[in-house]
Amino acid sequence: MLDGTHVLLRPLKVEDAALYPDFLKEVTHDDLRLRFFSVMREVSPEVLDKLIHYDPVHAMAFIAIEEASGRMLGVVRLHDDADAEKGEFAILVCSHLKGRGLGWLMMKHMITHAKNKGLKTVHGQVLAENATMLAMCGELGFHVHDDMLERGIKRVTLPLDEAAAST
Repeated sequence: MLDGTHVLLRPLKVEDAALYPDFLKEVTHDDLRLRFFSVMREVSPEVLDKLIHYDPVHAMAFIAIEEASGRMLGVVRLHDDADAEKGEFAILVCSHLKGRGLGWLMMKHMITHAKNKGLKTVHGQVLAENATMLAMCGELGFHVHDDMLERGIKRVTLPLDEAAAST
């Protein structure tokens, strides 16, 4: 990260469920709302189970671990669309780490994974008020458009052939 903290990015494992409670304590309610598009006081066991158990043929999740402490600092996910040419991403980092380079590092890692997998495009939905995420997506080369089906939501799309020089 920008402050010199050593971070390990690796695939999420089922055992990492034990890291989520402490991680989520470091995510504000507002940041959970920005990620899940609804007010959440906490992440239910059912949602946590869905986040931990995924089909690695059609999805991947990477977590960021602080090497010194073993703490979970963030997670980025990529789920393939049915056509296997596109994938939808989502990301969440500890609130106090926003703007320090961790999200950027995780997004670049996810983009590289998507390219290596042969996907042509990655996309996501971002609340229009989430200026930090929209700015990062813009810096990474994503195209940002209004979501035609949902008010207040932006659709961000990155054709991976355009990302070749930046990752």
